[in-house]
Amino acid sequence: MLNDEEFLRGNVPMTKREIRTLTLAAARLDVDSVVADVGAGTGSITIEAARLAHGGKVFAIERNAAAIELIRRNIEKFSVGNVEIICAAAPDGLASLPALDAAIIGGSGGRLNAILDALFDKLKTGGRLVLNAITLQTATTALEYLRARALPYDAFQVQITRLERVGRYDMAKALNPVWIIAATKEV
Repeated sequence: MLNDEEFLRGNVPMTKREIRTLTLAAARLDVDSVVADVGAGTGSITIEAARLAHGGKVFAIERNAAAIELIRRNIEKFSVGNVEIICAAAPDGLASLPALDAAIIGGSGGRLNAILDALFDKLKTGGRLVLNAITLQTATTALEYLRARALPYDAFQVQITRLERVGRYDMAKALNPVWIIAATKEV
């Protein structure tokens, strides 16, 4: 995984390296996977997914103009040619996607249920959906959605604390806790 400092970021939220690692592990990508990254932000997950699925395709769905520009610049910086940016507020823009092996949700703009409906329609049988939720409300909404449809899932919360060198001392810096929720489309 790339270090966070390698990405061009600006003021756009970015999924941190440790969370990217766990998220992409949960997505179970192959070299030829077709992936959607909804709420792509800076494109950090998009870029990492494109590097893992270098024989596949990654669709970055993002509504924020500043974020879209950062995604473009990060695509260029890391020379990944298998990414397509869709400028839309999901679920808008998802109907044009091909069948997906994996879908990753980093942001939903308050439209999570509609996004989940659209993505599950696009997921192939055996396809994985992975959602990162910072708020308890988003995690609860996702879990209620999965339970109502009797979809099996795994869910866990991660709290990362990094040591940063400040002068001669190591200082602990806690990052936001994140819920990672993953489900497989069975039929």
